[in-house]
Amino acid sequence: MKQPRSLQARLALSLGVLLTLLWIAAASVTAVILRREMDVVFDSALQETAQRILPLAAADIIDRDTNGATQRIGDVHTHNEYFTYVVRDANGRILMQSHSANPADFPPYDGPGFRQTATHRLYNDDVMQGSIRITIAEALKHRATVAREIQMGLGLPLLIVIPLALLIIVLAVRAGLGSLHRFQEKLGMRSARDLSPVPTEGIPPELAPIAATLNDLLVRLKSAFDAERSFAANAAHELRTPLAGAIAQAQRLQSETDNPASNARAAEIEATLKRLTRLSERLMQLARAEGGRLRKDQPSDLRAVARLIIDDIARTTSPERIILTLPDVAVMSDLDPDAFGILCRNLVENALRHGSKTDPVEVTLTQSGVFSVSNESPVLSPQTLARLTGRFERAGTRTDGSGLGLAIVAAIAERIGSQLVLTSPRSGSATGFEACVGLISKGMIS
Repeated sequence: MKQPRSLQARLALSLGVLLTLLWIAAASVTAVILRREMDVVFDSALQETAQRILPLAAADIIDRDTNGATQRIGDVHTHNEYFTYVVRDANGRILMQSHSANPADFPPYDGPGFRQTATHRLYNDDVMQGSIRITIAEALKHRATVAREIQMGLGLPLLIVIPLALLIIVLAVRAGLGSLHRFQEKLGMRSARDLSPVPTEGIPPELAPIAATLNDLLVRLKSAFDAERSFAANAAHELRTPLAGAIAQAQRLQSETDNPASNARAAEIEATLKRLTRLSERLMQLARAEGGRLRKDQPSDLRAVARLIIDDIARTTSPERIILTLPDVAVMSDLDPDAFGILCRNLVENALRHGSKTDPVEVTLTQSGVFSVSNESPVLSPQTLARLTGRFERAGTRTDGSGLGLAIVAAIAERIGSQLVLTSPRSGSATGFEACVGLISKGMIS
């Protein structure tokens, strides 16, 4: 038989089978012992009955007026006569018998003591030098019936006790493994953003090494991820100075040469270095989004951050390209202002870079803390929307960008317990693209 995969089911099944076997073994041994004791008790009852009846029967026979007549003891009250008897003389003539006695069940008298036929257990005794003899008989089926009732009395509780015991075992095992289930639930709630050790309070000592090994694995994974993010952030930070120097050299080369080909090549080098600079900045932002603390102890108004970011971006583009809509009341959130600034900048720059070059980008922050950025563009397929939040994914091969903007926003949204929702077409239009993310935690919503 194939064992269940569940540890709880295995323990319950094993204990249930073991309990059943032990009960059957104990009941069998008890039945055998009781059968032996029962034979002793019934044999003693046969002997005692014979010794009580024989003197009375002898006295009655001696006082009779008629000799040789058989006297049958009448049945005073209707009942089952388990012991029957006959009283005979030395010639085997029946002088007295019980009302249910069948002479055919009584073999010839062959001396005092116990005898047994195919159907009865017998006890013989005599008085007056063997002239009056008594034989007490008990049907063997009576003893078999009593033994069967004892066995049924021992076995029938199995139908109630074993299922009840199995239920108690299952509940006990479940309660005993409750701490393991809680550990499993807490472990299942962990993500790549939260690799802190899981508390092991209440874990059974037999399973504690497994929990300790899993926590050790989480610590090692966290160290590996932290090292990876730290390397990306440090590498990107260290690249900023040499890249700025290389861009300055490329710009100086353009100003010092009169050769159009050299000037064009220097301009191309400058553009490439600027793309590399933007990529290093995005890598630092991604490391910040994945590794830094994004919630603060004190809430702040997100409107001020949104105005600052939009004003900074507007300096490099036409003022009418961005339409910012903010509520009249403060939008308080415990989201780190720097994290919101990274989120806002990436969404707006993504819309400017990949959307229509003439239609404005609409940026909206609602009082409930929903931040959305929409732009005019062709409708994107669901397959394209699904892959846009991946790293180094671009909506088109001709667009200039690092492919990390939406991945950074998605990472921030996941870290704060929200979700980046991408839709195309945008709300209220048959075309366009829109990105929305909630910024206020549930605990701050009144």
